[in-house]
Amino acid sequence: MLAYLDHHATTPCDPAVVDAMAPWWTEQFANPASRLYRPALEAAAAVAMAQGQVARAMGASPEMVIFTSGATEANNLALKGVCEAALLAGAGPSHGPPRRRLVSLVSEHRAVLDPLAYLERHGFPLTLLPIGPKGQVSLEQLEQALGPDVLLLSVMAANNEIGVVAPLQAIAALCKAQGVLVHCDAAQAAGHIPLSMADMEIDLLSISGHKLYGPKGIGALLVRPGVPLAPQLHGGNQQDGLRAGTLPVPLVVGLGAAVEQAMADREARALRLGGLRDQLWEGLAGLGGLERNGDPQACLPHSLNITVAGVDGTQLHQRLRRQMAVSSGSACSQGSPSPVLAALGRTRQEAAASIRFGLGRATSAKEIALAIATVREAIHALRA
Repeated sequence: MLAYLDHHATTPCDPAVVDAMAPWWTEQFANPASRLYRPALEAAAAVAMAQGQVARAMGASPEMVIFTSGATEANNLALKGVCEAALLAGAGPSHGPPRRRLVSLVSEHRAVLDPLAYLERHGFPLTLLPIGPKGQVSLEQLEQALGPDVLLLSVMAANNEIGVVAPLQAIAALCKAQGVLVHCDAAQAAGHIPLSMADMEIDLLSISGHKLYGPKGIGALLVRPGVPLAPQLHGGNQQDGLRAGTLPVPLVVGLGAAVEQAMADREARALRLGGLRDQLWEGLAGLGGLERNGDPQACLPHSLNITVAGVDGTQLHQRLRRQMAVSSGSACSQGSPSPVLAALGRTRQEAAASIRFGLGRATSAKEIALAIATVREAIHALRA
């Protein structure tokens, strides 16, 4: 049995979500933008229903939901869209220079860091803040980095490698005091922990379907009313002109169904997976020479990241892959050493000898026992 423990990389599409999508591939295939006949109106109604499902889960209203191809596109639309809108408006305080500077963390996903680097090359200065030994940004450092020249802060709700959950409410409060927009990449957090754009005062929020048991190829950007945003795709007036292109109704329906299902079992799932995660850590900690990465008190319930001392990372993962699917970092890193672990102070060798466990809805106690036994055997063999 191969234990799949890499749910940060992707999750299986839930059978109930597959069933919800099924008729929209074949029998109900109309274009929701046509609106001149009943099948198209039914497709448009299905899209509106999914907007409502996503909005309710994220503490937002339906008109705030823009469907995208995933969180990467949503992040690009948020970051580039805000910056382009600022250029067009010449945004800035009446008594000072235009707001152009962007602020983020060194530990963000490349779907945020790469667009930010692109924007920096195009005239938007970028400040990347460090993280502490537990993976959190210092609120004091953040407050010092903000100012009248800052346009936007982008911060993850939960880190994709070490599972650390950001203090979003405190971060947003600092930004609001300075008139700074807040973008949150919530791909790893949505459907797993409570999120509310209204309560947390978040201006833009990105989510991804395949991280919460929905289909790949669909996500959403939620935008607070009044936030200026320039479209990044042109060629149609779909979604109020903010994202051109025919909507993939089956995927939209799937995202809505996945979000609704995730909200229904979120608390029970978090409790069960948190218990299994703790069993996994307790079963491994006794080996000695293992260090947990990230703050265990502010962490996704299904997440565990450890560094193993005294072993070669390549050999460790070669042994582990025979019995289970785990990784040493982000799926987007393609085997490169983790920049998140480097930001925590891990050496290149230590980062390579790290294991990211991502538990999921179907993870069983039997799989946790198998993982403990497999890691124990691999470490004993390599240390010997």
